[in-house]
Amino acid sequence: MDDIIEGIVSNIVFSNAENGYTVFRIDTTEEAVTAAGNVPAISLGEKLVLTGSWMTHPQYGEQFKVVTYETRTPTGEEEIFRYLSTGAVKGIGPAKARDIVDRFGANALSVIEHDPDSLAAIKGISLRSARTIGDNFRRRAGLRRLVVFLGGYNIKPLIATRVYKDYGDDSVDAICDNPYLIVSEDYGADFFEADTIALDLGFDSDSPPRISAALIYELVHNLNNGHTFIPKDKLTVAVNTLIGVNHEAIVDALDTLCEYGDIIIEQIANVEGCYLKHIYEAEEYLAKRILEMVDSNQITIKTHNNITKTSSIPYSATQKEAISLATKSAILVLTGGPGTGKTTTVSGILEMFDNNGLKTVLCAPTGRAAKRLSELTGRDAATIHRLLGAGHNDSGKTTFEHDELNQLDADAVIVDECSMIDILLMYALLKAIKPGCRLIMVGDADQLPPVGPGNMFSDVIRSGIIPVIVLSEIFRQSEGSGIIKCAHGINNGEMPDLTEKYTDLFFMRRQSEEQIAQTVAELYSERLPKNMGIDPSLIQVLSPTRKRGAGTVALNVLLQDKLNPQSIQKGEKQFGNFLFRTGDKVMQIKNNYDIIWQSPDKRTAGTGIFNGDVGTVREVDHNREAITVDFEEKLVTYTFDQLHELEPAFAMTVHKSQGSEYHTVILAMTSAAPPLLTRSILYTAITRAKSLLVIVGSVEVMQQMVANDKRQKRYSGLKTRLVK
Repeated sequence: MDDIIEGIVSNIVFSNAENGYTVFRIDTTEEAVTAAGNVPAISLGEKLVLTGSWMTHPQYGEQFKVVTYETRTPTGEEEIFRYLSTGAVKGIGPAKARDIVDRFGANALSVIEHDPDSLAAIKGISLRSARTIGDNFRRRAGLRRLVVFLGGYNIKPLIATRVYKDYGDDSVDAICDNPYLIVSEDYGADFFEADTIALDLGFDSDSPPRISAALIYELVHNLNNGHTFIPKDKLTVAVNTLIGVNHEAIVDALDTLCEYGDIIIEQIANVEGCYLKHIYEAEEYLAKRILEMVDSNQITIKTHNNITKTSSIPYSATQKEAISLATKSAILVLTGGPGTGKTTTVSGILEMFDNNGLKTVLCAPTGRAAKRLSELTGRDAATIHRLLGAGHNDSGKTTFEHDELNQLDADAVIVDECSMIDILLMYALLKAIKPGCRLIMVGDADQLPPVGPGNMFSDVIRSGIIPVIVLSEIFRQSEGSGIIKCAHGINNGEMPDLTEKYTDLFFMRRQSEEQIAQTVAELYSERLPKNMGIDPSLIQVLSPTRKRGAGTVALNVLLQDKLNPQSIQKGEKQFGNFLFRTGDKVMQIKNNYDIIWQSPDKRTAGTGIFNGDVGTVREVDHNREAITVDFEEKLVTYTFDQLHELEPAFAMTVHKSQGSEYHTVILAMTSAAPPLLTRSILYTAITRAKSLLVIVGSVEVMQQMVANDKRQKRYSGLKTRLVK
């Protein structure tokens, strides 16, 4: 049977706004107690009744683990004063709290909520301030009611905050009228969360709000699969499978959503394509803006100082053509595989722009790609998000400081790793590029497509509308490279000759997953450091899959044990399936624009750590319930409840390695689901290695990947819009 305690909140030790987990001190009539659990939106001085059980925490001793809780309105003048003096109600501090309680006594809270104008009778409180105090009090009470209501369905407090911003005190009523409103992209709830509320409230299975929410859910879900639209017939079938409603009802709901503009249907690529509004607008804008740049009368910049004539670099004919085209084109694509001189060509374009007084900015979609671009060109390069000044609005949506109303101060923009860029990010970038600014898009079209919606780079190239320079000649300094030769052969569908001897590529046959995993661990921890003098920090293990015995999950456990074994000197924290330990290599797996970092000397600081950034755990502090990670001289502190943003990174999937280059790559050539055993995944994995590539595994799996040139079909209308 659960225990029950009652008391007043005296200290909030820790609170996570996203999931509501809170650690706090509560003063009962007998003692002060530490309590922890999902208790969101509480404040100092608040009276709570907690239901739960006692537990002993290994670090903090006895705690009360909260299962459910109820708030109690403070009663009596002393309780009310204590509550108000903590600042729980914005606009009231200790002095004003004393004046309010002295004047209104035990009725003070009722006056604040129902008759705030009366507060203006107190010296120092204007009528405007009184009404603001009343609004703040009602808002906090209303938000708490909403948090508790949604918490009963295990829905995050962050969603409650977003809903309350729009619906205020009517939020609970609005959700009861239509639970599916929280599925909106503005709020971020899952369809099944809303469906649980709706069915609990007695909604019919074929109610129009339910069908509409299912339609939106399917479209959002398919954005995650890379599509920008779904054919109408496939969408209706998917919704029927999801909720079992007849075709006619689905079509009626779809028509209604189209009338309201939430979904746009257009004949595109020979099908009736169903778009979410913002995706449609992004795709249409991209096509319109690109065509405008193609048709613009770009001023040809001076060529008498053309770098191809004055440079000591022996440019190939194709490279010279690229640099020449950059002098007269508003938009240009430069593509090619490894060793074909993309970076050399970019450097030539940069110098030619400099000679003609153009202000050029360089960017890439990830932090690792931007850093590599900067190292190769000797120029500053930023992520696209940082270049545009990314942030979040109150609804949690990404916003950009630079857009069509505040465009970048640049005469030319060079973007690397364009195969990784989805249409939404390119949409944001193009809006921030002023008319007349040149755009150079650089990338390897044979690498994996972006994780997000669309196939922007491939669509642009295949449209035939934009000038495209394809670099195919392998330069002399790369001719002897096994990595380069193997990559180009695989890209042409040729199985490499694994008996050929190279200095930078080795294949080690292993059949079982256990053998593959053990060999990978030995190479990383012992053989490469001892026999070849390679520092482990320069090595990255890749696998096509997370699962199975040689997938990244199993490899990370094995590699952690080999490279960073348990020690009494090292702190540890178990979080879900992962054990984080001081000294571990970890990776950020979602963009976090707001998280604060500072330099080790604390002289500089900033915000933002992004998906794919790799760092090292420097400290695990159980007293603060926090982990500190060093992302290349950027120290970031994560509370234990933020650890869902991190994963071990001794091994990572090929998809996660996009945009990066590593001195040494060990590739686990292991069996996986068919969609992961493709030529493009193998090609991407091999081209991540700069100096040394060791492939460990099955020849048969490698043959299967080379032969499988199937790419997941993506529904995208950009190419069609460009060639209209």
